[in-house]
Amino acid sequence: MKHLGKAAVGIFLTVFLLWFVMKDVDFADVLANIATGDMLLLSASILVATFGFVIRAVRWRVLLLPVLPESRMQSRFASVSIGFMANNILPARIGEFARPYALSRLEPVSITAAFGSLVVERFMDGVILLLFLVIPVFTPSFPDVTAAFEGGGLAIFQGAVALVLGVLIVLVLMATLPSQFLASARIAFRVLPEVWSLRAVQLLEGLLESMAIMRDPRLLAIGFSWSLFFWMWHGLSFWLGMLAFDIDTGWFSAMFTEAVVGFGVALPSAPGFFGTFHASANFALTTVYGVAEAQSLAFAFAYHFGGWIPITSIGLWYTWKLGFSLGDIGSAQEQVQGARVDA
Repeated sequence: MKHLGKAAVGIFLTVFLLWFVMKDVDFADVLANIATGDMLLLSASILVATFGFVIRAVRWRVLLLPVLPESRMQSRFASVSIGFMANNILPARIGEFARPYALSRLEPVSITAAFGSLVVERFMDGVILLLFLVIPVFTPSFPDVTAAFEGGGLAIFQGAVALVLGVLIVLVLMATLPSQFLASARIAFRVLPEVWSLRAVQLLEGLLESMAIMRDPRLLAIGFSWSLFFWMWHGLSFWLGMLAFDIDTGWFSAMFTEAVVGFGVALPSAPGFFGTFHASANFALTTVYGVAEAQSLAFAFAYHFGGWIPITSIGLWYTWKLGFSLGDIGSAQEQVQGARVDA
């Protein structure tokens, strides 16, 4: 029932956002823009975006070092692919749990410790994307500061800052005062039934293992460097995709658009980020940069669906090859929440 509730909210928001971005646009114009787009550039952008999952897998090695000193690239890439596939076709963002679940089946690491490394990863992503949201504003090519930071733009910016700062505070406390943090959590969890309290403490212990990277300046710097490289690479895919539809607003506009999209897809949605991706891209390109709506939506639909296909296919292939089932993947959240931390 919990998953059904999340799925219902996500589907409602997807339908609403798709209606909202299309209400003043003739879909025939969007299709016409897609039909006249440069398919070579679009294909290049999708190839770049798909290779980005390899970069994610390389970066993950660094984030896993405190809990898994040695891990195979194939295991990490398979887990990344399965996680994003699950997000693309299963409800309630199951992929966030499917990824550590898959890795725990392939490598000697607890599912909670692997999940903790993804908490650190999301924090690093948030910091980089926040920079990408702000830096373009101070470039000469940025067209409209008012449009970017009023209404929906202000909500995105304020939400991004609050999210990053909130996660930073929690991670710093977990990394610098792990014993005190755990002791406080044990007290707070007493209000829960005993079984739930025990599971919550065990989950937190696994997360704290992964927080060790926050106390290692060298590993932290390497992790942030890989995160910066990944988002620069991913920005290249946005830039090429935009050029495919004659959206030549510059490199910084691609950075800004991917940042808005990055925070926008954090909202609930149906599987695959349908609606949230399109509304975010349309806001960045049309509201802020003044691109025609049919043009920006042509990019959003073509780039999003073009990128959806390869990683979903790769993830399904790994699911089959490794002997998993979609039922296994779909129950990953319960596996994380009910897991015991390895001794």
